[in-house]
Amino acid sequence: DVQLQASGGGLVQTGGSLRLSCVASGFTADEYNYARGWFRQTPGKDRVGVACIQSDGTIFYPDSVKGRFTISSDSAKNTSYLQMHSLKPEDTAAYYCALECLVVANVPLGFGSWGQGTQVTVSS
Repeated sequence: DVQLQASGGGLVQTGGSLRLSCVASGFTADEYNYARGWFRQTPGKDRVGVACIQSDGTIFYPDSVKGRFTISSDSAKNTSYLQMHSLKPEDTAAYYCALECLVVANVPLGFGSWGQGTQVTVSS
């Protein structure tokens, strides 16, 4: 199985930036070698997608983060990144990376392996 390790979270002021990283290991030649989805979750709420690279290469961002968040990867380092700019208090959440992502009815669905989560806190 693929193991994902997320990192890069922290405390940042409103308007600031953070870059989250997700390193993959244990993958086979038939599996993706970097996470293709990023999700976030706050207590009492469902986990929701913030960036999703689908199998055909299309990238989905929900309106809440569009224009502020960017998913990218460095396949040589087995790493996915979530670059976050212009952060808002409502971006505060635990962020998780997922090995695969598919958007169905405008809802990103993560599947396969998941990272452990990294906390992002945005102060006003």
